[in-house]
Amino acid sequence: MTRETADRLDHALPDPGLRAAILDAADATQGECVALLSDLVRQPSLLGEEAGAQALMADRFAALGLEVDRFDVDEEAISRMPGFSPPVRPGAYAGRENVVGVHKPREAKGRSLILNGHIDVVPAGPAELWTTPPFEPRIADGRLYGRGAGDMKAGIAAYTSAFDALRKLGYRPAAPVYLQSVIEEECTGNGALACLHRGYRADAAVIPEPFNHSISVAQVGVMWLRLVLTGTPAHVLDTSAGVNAIEAAYVLAAHLKALEVRWNEPACRHPAFCGHAHPVNVNLGRIEGGEWPSSVPTRCALDLRLGFFPGQEPEAVRAEVTRAVELARATDPALAKVGVELQWNGFQAAGCEIDPAHPLVTMLADSHRAVRGGDPELVALTCTTDARFFQLYGDTPATCYGPEATRIHGIDESVSLDSLRDVTRVLALFIAGWCGLEPI
Repeated sequence: MTRETADRLDHALPDPGLRAAILDAADATQGECVALLSDLVRQPSLLGEEAGAQALMADRFAALGLEVDRFDVDEEAISRMPGFSPPVRPGAYAGRENVVGVHKPREAKGRSLILNGHIDVVPAGPAELWTTPPFEPRIADGRLYGRGAGDMKAGIAAYTSAFDALRKLGYRPAAPVYLQSVIEEECTGNGALACLHRGYRADAAVIPEPFNHSISVAQVGVMWLRLVLTGTPAHVLDTSAGVNAIEAAYVLAAHLKALEVRWNEPACRHPAFCGHAHPVNVNLGRIEGGEWPSSVPTRCALDLRLGFFPGQEPEAVRAEVTRAVELARATDPALAKVGVELQWNGFQAAGCEIDPAHPLVTMLADSHRAVRGGDPELVALTCTTDARFFQLYGDTPATCYGPEATRIHGIDESVSLDSLRDVTRVLALFIAGWCGLEPI
């Protein structure tokens, strides 16, 4: 599964007649595409609960005539690979499969392709805040609502339908194509890393993340940090006898937010992010602590998400954050009597970028113009995606291009069905142009 097709077949969109036929075929798949998306939304594929959705994808890939490769993530093996992130639940990968649909042409004339999407979703939040239950798909006003509808089950449905459109037209790609449905993008990316360990490589990878028809050319690095603060318990009749771990956590968080200000200064910016007002963030994502309302709390755990620029090594960022914590403890009286432990679990993800002139980007832009007219926006993402694994560690140029979605990770998440149709059309044209076609 190595790259063997790099010098084959020039990149070119199909001729106008075939192009029109491909677009019509993509349109004809939209009923099935929306049905697949609805079925996927019904599967609450939260962390550790991906099995139902992955079984559905395995069946769908088999129905397309693809060879289906199902495999667990081998934590011990991938822990030795660059890009590995310590899992949020160590030792809990058994029975949690990646699913890959493998297409092999009769003769590899075109360029190989990975179409990758993550099946996992983030928690829905309070169900009572949703208009309808989060895992019951609802269609209204041209949109499909539900947790994961946009991020990113619509993208998986789109690339599956794009492949199906070519098949129903009587064609298949003239190069190897790997349709990947992976786990754990939302906290480590170790599902995509396991695909690299499995041996999957290609001349390009496209991930239909919901970025509103833009093409990603850079993305920040991301790491998760848990700060565990230990104070001194006491009865509240005399709070001065104790050290409040929760109050200390807010003080320490303010010191780390000062890092965010410095990292966003113009002199520190990566060139790709000059158009962003505030590209990297120190997000206070979760806090838990205390034992009793009438006791000075002994412990507080604070979970943070830190962004940083491409070119910065995660090890260097961890060292800078560690120094900032040590300096805060040494200089701020509010932290003098507090113990602090730093735990680096979850994302330890480097940033990455791709040359906007790379053939992957230009071919995808051509496919976009053929469907939507006008140039797509080339964007630097202030989040991370699984594209980093292919770009940095897999010798596989990678980008993201997907539908328009709103409120991802929020309440009443939704995706535009017109946008879903257009992404399916763009991907069908891109597959035809990048890989070439052969008759079935």
